[in-house]
Amino acid sequence: MTDSAAHDLVRFIRAKIPLAQAMDLELLAHDAHRLALRAPLAPNVNDKGCAFGGSLVSLMTLVGWGLVELELRARGQHCDVFVGESTVRYLQPIWADFHAEARLAAEADWAAFFDTLQARGKARIEVECSVPGTDGKPAATLSARFVAKRHD
Repeated sequence: MTDSAAHDLVRFIRAKIPLAQAMDLELLAHDAHRLALRAPLAPNVNDKGCAFGGSLVSLMTLVGWGLVELELRARGQHCDVFVGESTVRYLQPIWADFHAEARLAAEADWAAFFDTLQARGKARIEVECSVPGTDGKPAATLSARFVAKRHD
């Protein structure tokens, strides 16, 4: 996963998903094991002055989706990727600009995912996402299963 590929993905997300454009999301960081996207508070604020829960879950969903999409693109796989199921927890308010990070869940593995995709044309993988809080603990978490289906 190259820096250029991650920037291209963020441009794609902003161009194709109007909510991402409105949220003003941008790339924060990426490496072989994680992807992080950030968003400013101003377009994502709620009536109390903190980050809107819908923006938190949206950013976590997008960063998880992006992690899977980047790995597929890196391996030349053309798939539709969607979230099959997810569980979100809101643990503390966020009063400033924020970011979300995605990593594979501990039990997930790319090799098994791509073996299944090769054999069946469809595969799923577990991703863990979080928005860091101010005290070193997460402000919000999302555990999600993303599904990739090869284009016919």
